[in-house]
Amino acid sequence: HPTPCTVERFLCFLGEFPALDTMFPPCSGIIDNAGGKILVQKVAGHSGYRGSFSNGVRSLSLPRWRESFLVAGTDRLLEEDVSRLLILARRKAVRKEQKLLLCLCVLISDCKVDLSFLIDGSWSIGKRRFQIQKRFLSNVADALDVGSAGPLMGIVQYGNDPSTEFNLKTYTNSKDIRNAIEKIPQKGGLSNVGRALSFVNKNFFSDANGNRGGAPNVAIVMVDGWPTDKVEEASRLARESGINIFFVTIEEAAESEKQNVIEPDFVDKAVCRTNGFYSLSVPSWFSLHKAVQPLVKRVCDTDRLACSKTCLNSADLGFVIDGSSSVGTGNFRTVLQFVANVSKEFEISDTDTRVGAVQYTYEQRLEFAFDRYNSKQDVLSAIKRISYWSGGTSTGAAISYALEQLFSKSKPNKRKIMILITDGRSYDDVRVPAMAAHQSGVIAYSIGIAWAAHDELEAIATDPDKEHSFFVDEFDHLYQFVNQLIQNICTEFNSQPRN
Repeated sequence: HPTPCTVERFLCFLGEFPALDTMFPPCSGIIDNAGGKILVQKVAGHSGYRGSFSNGVRSLSLPRWRESFLVAGTDRLLEEDVSRLLILARRKAVRKEQKLLLCLCVLISDCKVDLSFLIDGSWSIGKRRFQIQKRFLSNVADALDVGSAGPLMGIVQYGNDPSTEFNLKTYTNSKDIRNAIEKIPQKGGLSNVGRALSFVNKNFFSDANGNRGGAPNVAIVMVDGWPTDKVEEASRLARESGINIFFVTIEEAAESEKQNVIEPDFVDKAVCRTNGFYSLSVPSWFSLHKAVQPLVKRVCDTDRLACSKTCLNSADLGFVIDGSSSVGTGNFRTVLQFVANVSKEFEISDTDTRVGAVQYTYEQRLEFAFDRYNSKQDVLSAIKRISYWSGGTSTGAAISYALEQLFSKSKPNKRKIMILITDGRSYDDVRVPAMAAHQSGVIAYSIGIAWAAHDELEAIATDPDKEHSFFVDEFDHLYQFVNQLIQNICTEFNSQPRN
């Protein structure tokens, strides 16, 4: 029986009590009987629950019941979902045996993702397995409970060349999607997965096709055996556009077939993380139905979708730091702490935000480039190791140097953000270099301290100046701008088109 909370779907199971070793087939089609062992913990009952009717199941009014049950899985995946699974049960005599009627409350209303399925239409899959693949897609659509407020789903079929069967805005309920899937004919051809990923990256997740912007973009690639082209480069560009790539591989290459695989370890080269979360290996097409439940759980676990594009994981962030004599050793350490505090707020890795730093006086020095460090801890350690230089103040030359040494090597689809920190007026012109930075797509923030010139700070900053330039009278007050700076970066990001 569902709990008195907002629940869109729930399931019922019959199981032996107390030994619940196997999930029996559900009375609704969200989770099948592929689940493993479960642990059931008895908790106190409640009173005053009114009956309800949902998904063809009518529950009884329960003025009082004595016992309820909390279910948890014995494997890690189910344990992580304990907070979503609340089972209430009553003992009931069935054929003189004590059995337990379990109703599973599935909180899927927060599963808001924009989902593209890349289905294998190559001749190698055959007609029978192509039908199995379509049945799998229908089951996933049912499990997701597709709707405008929850997950949306589209399908791209690939062979020699990919084509869209329907996009995100074509259908807004599972029934219509099932009917559309049934009508999809097989394309034939090779298994050009890389070409399909490039197609999805360039064409699928657009506003015109129903992309919602605030929902994570997910691409699930179905592969029979192995791709007939390379996937690494196409996958990298897709990830850097914020697309979370999942691979479902069925019947992988046997030892005698591995010489035919163009790109060994193609799954690890394609997915966002190689920890197994983004890949499912299915030994046989006839066991594909068992992948429905784990795949849906992962797709809906939006907290773990590492490649979702946000203001904190989609930038190349370059700091341009004044190391002139007027700063002084103590204040320079304060500036570095500010740089570290800002960097901490970002999600740093080779596919998320990357950080680089330049220090300048009359001259310039590249402290570290964007591709030098791939973890937050390494970046913070590198910032701490920067040594104070001392000298004059040529801010214009520093901006030009940063454009050449940092931002010219920025990745495609990354926002280029420059944060320049200075405590005085520049000995050279800042306007021309700043204009060159703006024209090359760099978003420039200027932070002035003490004797910094307001007119130069405004010239350096991207328009509007008030949102991209800051001034503080003392170094010790720099920390006050960390939250405001991050907020402005995110506000600007959220106001722009997602792709």
